[in-house]
Amino acid sequence: MRALVVDDSRFVREYLHALFTRRGVPCVEAADGSEGLNCLRQLGPFQFALLDWNMPVMSGIEMLRAARADSSLDRTRFIMMTTEAENDRIESALESGADEYMVKPFDEEGLFEKLRLAGVEGL
Repeated sequence: MRALVVDDSRFVREYLHALFTRRGVPCVEAADGSEGLNCLRQLGPFQFALLDWNMPVMSGIEMLRAARADSSLDRTRFIMMTTEAENDRIESALESGADEYMVKPFDEEGLFEKLRLAGVEGL
C-alpha cells in the first residue's frame, strides 16, 4: 500500500506523511496537481491519493478529472481535502470522480474514517 499526498502546503504534506509513516504506509508527496499526476503515472500504483483543491499550476479538481480520464488509474481512491465546504464544490468533486470529500481542518481519526469510507483497506 502506498499513499500520494498532493497539497501546496508543505506543513500539510509533512503532517500527512508523518501520520502515514507511523502506520507503515509509504507516502509520496507532490506540491501541485501537475506534479501529482506525474507521480500517479510514473511512480504508481498508489492505493489512494489525497488532493487539495486550491493549488498552483494544476488544481486538485483538474488533477482528479485528468486521473479519472486515465483508465490505468481506476484502482486508485481519490479523496479531496480542502477548506472549500460549499455544497456545489462537494457535488462537483464527487461528480468528477472523488471517492470522498474531507474539509480542512481535520484530525487523524476523521482522516482514517474518510479513507475507510472511500474503500481504502488495511489501515
